[in-house]
Amino acid sequence: MKKTIFFLPLFLLCLFSCEKVNELLTFEIKNSSNIKIPATGLINVPVISPVPATVSSQESFKNNNTSANLVKDVSLTKLSLTIIDPAAENFDFLKTIKIYIGTDNSDKVLLASLDNVPTGVSAIDLVPGSSKLDKYIKAESFTLYTDVTLRSSVAKELTVKADSKFKVTADPL
Repeated sequence: MKKTIFFLPLFLLCLFSCEKVNELLTFEIKNSSNIKIPATGLINVPVISPVPATVSSQESFKNNNTSANLVKDVSLTKLSLTIIDPAAENFDFLKTIKIYIGTDNSDKVLLASLDNVPTGVSAIDLVPGSSKLDKYIKAESFTLYTDVTLRSSVAKELTVKADSKFKVTADPL
């Protein structure tokens, strides 16, 4: 009984210390990219070209006292798309969207998607995928690929800003 009383506080201390260490080694990497959507006369044609994105991961790792080789888990927490030009446009033309991430050395995986894109809005939040993204964030750059279904044609060229947030957890040693 005395041993149990002694080890219980020790166990609880270790449990909460480990949780605190995880919090200290978890941080966010934010990325922004602009995507050009050309005007099109055809419906249901995927029209968005692959978008290369340079990642400042190494700088983020350094700012958080870690390095790429210590990163153990990366997941997408948010991906928002906002039409920035022309400002009066909305996503009425878009029915579904899937965004994939890939590098030169890795296969593409689903980053985020949204079925039934709402109409009348100029900003949407996609649902993050569940893939592990470690190798993509550790890379110097990655490419975003899209698969879309259109409700209608795109009358004018659009510029869409893609803002993403990645949750990164690193090992302490």
